Amino acid sequence: MLLQTQSLTLHFLPPLIPFKPIAKPQFIPCKQIPYRKLALKCSVSTVSCPTTHVGLSNDKPFPAEASRTIMELSSIGTLSMLTSEGCPLGVGVRFAVDDQGTPVLCFSDSCKELSVDKQSSLHVQLNQCGLRTPQCTIQGVLGKPKDRMISKQLHSMWKRRFGEDVNEELIYVVAVERVLQMEDFAEDGIWVSSSDYRNASPDPLRHFAEKIVNEINLNNMEDVYRFCNIYVDLDFQVLEAKMIWVDRLGFDVRISCPQKGLFDVRIPFPTEVTDEKGAKSSFNCMSQQAWEVEKNYQSPNFKKVKHLKQIPYRGL
Repeated sequence: MLLQTQSLTLHFLPPLIPFKPIAKPQFIPCKQIPYRKLALKCSVSTVSCPTTHVGLSNDKPFPAEASRTIMELSSIGTLSMLTSEGCPLGVGVRFAVDDQGTPVLCFSDSCKELSVDKQSSLHVQLNQCGLRTPQCTIQGVLGKPKDRMISKQLHSMWKRRFGEDVNEELIYVVAVERVLQMEDFAEDGIWVSSSDYRNASPDPLRHFAEKIVNEINLNNMEDVYRFCNIYVDLDFQVLEAKMIWVDRLGFDVRISCPQKGLFDVRIPFPTEVTDEKGAKSSFNCMSQQAWEVEKNYQSPNFKKVKHLKQIPYRGL
């Protein structure tokens, strides 16, 4: 896994590597592309721009990584367990996670009667720009930290996350046994083992993914439409398009057509990125290439994305 970074001010700049010579180079000097101004601010990354980047097989994070990302970005979930009477009970809780993704909870004094050392589950959802809600459900055993030293460490972690100085005796953890990861409501889930979950890393773009998506949807919709028309093998005209989310391997777009319906499509980056600078540089590179293909300044010598995921209508 190779990740790269560097620095630039993003205005949908010229390509990061020289493009192949074209018949009429006078048509594409950067100063003659006035519309290529992106509101995003960033630094240049050393991302290369191969022309065969679309259609990779491993173009999205694995379920374990997706689950770790959901847990890192969220702080509220639903804890479900059996009461001492054997009745199911679900309560809203706040939580933090340690370096291995173990959920850490803090209860109030009134919850001391909770059944510990028993099976429980923690269900967590992540809203992605109001278009999709990936979620994971952690199954495990609710219990107290193993020793006083761990309890103190978790206490410090909780204070850093929430700014609260809580009673160490009220801190609990959920020992992860397995995780059910789902991409959205009403979709099939994938079970993730505890070892895969612990060994996975949350997505490196997680803390600024929403900001990037919102800025592009607000200021650069023309490029979103162009991404769909150039990088995706479509047999219909896109009426609406909106970016859903971005991660280290690419981004998801929701598109609609009155005759065909509503679809989600995954468009991979040229290469894997590890930070905001690399992501924005990849968007620059892909936008420039898509624009040149659209204007017939270069041939589309790449494989287009063919997989479209049709979804029930939920709007854009």
